[in-house]
Amino acid sequence: MSTLQASPAADHLDKAARGRGAAIVVYMLFLGSVLAVVTAPVGVLIAHLKRRNAEPWVQSHLQFQIRTFWLGMLGGGLFVATWQLLGFAGAPAVAPWALGYIYFTACLIWMVARCGVGITRLTSNQPVTNPRSLAFGGARVTLADG
Repeated sequence: MSTLQASPAADHLDKAARGRGAAIVVYMLFLGSVLAVVTAPVGVLIAHLKRRNAEPWVQSHLQFQIRTFWLGMLGGGLFVATWQLLGFAGAPAVAPWALGYIYFTACLIWMVARCGVGITRLTSNQPVTNPRSLAFGGARVTLADG
């Protein structure tokens, strides 16, 4: 890992990169969707609209955000289908509800972690290494310091 420090002028240019502000807003809208679900579709719409005109390194963030939204929607659709199948199969009522709580908690952790990785990289003026990742964009996520 390089320890080179960017000059203040270069840092200023990165902070003024086209699309960077939109990417910050989208991350905040995604995190806001924890309380008000309607903010996530607004966020993905902004990401779709701003992606083409953004700097290449910011485009990686917008792609990562778009993928976060659509993977979440796909996972939600698969969960609803599974939940319905459990009901039709005559599973005890507690089974779909327990599955729902576990699934919802896992999705919440996944989404917040993706936003955390993205915000960390964005505020460091770095691209998302692998914006098409199913996990955390190529970042190694740990709970340890260092």
